[in-house]
Amino acid sequence: MMDFKISKDANHRQEYDRKHIWHPYTSMRHPLPAYMVSRADGVYLELDDGRRLIDGMSSWWTAIHGYNHPRLNTAVAQQLSSMAHVMFGGITHEPAIALAQRLISLTAAPLQHVFFCDSGSVSVEVAIKMAIQYWFAAGKTKKQRLLTVRGGYHGDTFGAMGVCDPVNGMHQMFTGVLPQHLFAPRPKPDNGTWEDAWIAEFKELLESHRDEIAAVIVEPIVQGAGGMNIYNAEYLRQFRRLCDENEVLLIFDEIATGFGRTGRMFAYEHADVVPDIICLGKSMTGGYMTLAATLASTKVAEGISADGSGVLMHGPTFMGNPLACQVAVESIDLLLESPWEDRVNAIEQQIAKELAPCCQLPVVDNVRNIGAIGVVETRTPVNLSRIQKRFVENGVWIRPFGKLVYIMPPYIIEPEQLSTLTSAIYNVLEEWGKESD
Repeated sequence: MMDFKISKDANHRQEYDRKHIWHPYTSMRHPLPAYMVSRADGVYLELDDGRRLIDGMSSWWTAIHGYNHPRLNTAVAQQLSSMAHVMFGGITHEPAIALAQRLISLTAAPLQHVFFCDSGSVSVEVAIKMAIQYWFAAGKTKKQRLLTVRGGYHGDTFGAMGVCDPVNGMHQMFTGVLPQHLFAPRPKPDNGTWEDAWIAEFKELLESHRDEIAAVIVEPIVQGAGGMNIYNAEYLRQFRRLCDENEVLLIFDEIATGFGRTGRMFAYEHADVVPDIICLGKSMTGGYMTLAATLASTKVAEGISADGSGVLMHGPTFMGNPLACQVAVESIDLLLESPWEDRVNAIEQQIAKELAPCCQLPVVDNVRNIGAIGVVETRTPVNLSRIQKRFVENGVWIRPFGKLVYIMPPYIIEPEQLSTLTSAIYNVLEEWGKESD
């Protein structure tokens, strides 16, 4: 019998991890440090050595209720006692139906049809398939390209990579094998003003390629991993108008922004417009397990089957997983029963006030925020390994990338805990600036 025992010595375990386990966006030859977490509770991550860190990342936008929440724990335990998983082909179950009811009730009225996915990237893949199949069924088989804006990020699978920023994104090496989609200029950062010239190139691309464009896909209001760009809601109204005028579908990727993160339940509500397809994920399960959903309007769903044989060609093995669906139901109910709008508004105001002094630091280019999102953009890329270590030493978990030092804390964070995060950002960047002199 093979021996799978792992040493109880923390250093040995971390050395094994370093040699054998790939972490996100990390080299196996020169891996970044990986800190050993032994427990998570509330807004805290507890390391193996006993140190407690305030989590400013909500585990990449997901843990909006914090960790180890008793109601979410109970939901998983109770569902586990009946069934952990069944195939979704030809079978349905109460957790999936209950979750679909909540998603349809929360989103705009036209979005009546739910496709459950494994992850956010897959929900984007499904949205792209929906758009192409919709036009295929309508006899417009040349409409197979997507139009989007630069600065976007939609995931790391191939269809999703194809609509990520091709120049400043993370996927340049795959350009030769990705579909060649169309990219309009990145939306201007929101400064409270609007100029029609900002949408001119988007309009020109859409009108000149309308016969081959199946859909426009964008992250509404906030572009996430592509640069944390916060832009004017008027862009969304213009996108909707131009798509309608040119017979093109509109897809909103709300994987990161959905469920209250920008101060509205969904970011598209800032503009009072409705997409034809919406992608949801991340915080839907409160950070407990992977699950996403692609919702489509009745026009799209029925249009796909217009020729009598149009079935949506996608079917993940773990589609509609009962455990994930049940904890998502409980997470949504927990959110709706909480004063989440007041909490997010308070977080927004505190972040704006407490990150503002960072503007005076020589290493900082600008500071911006919306809802429970705060961003400090530096003038040059940070040394991730070094700055990560300093944040840990300051008692916080903040994971920068490139020039962006940002936080999106759990909604349950207390003011003094949030102050610890914002103070750490200022202190560490001030220290970095002095070292750079």
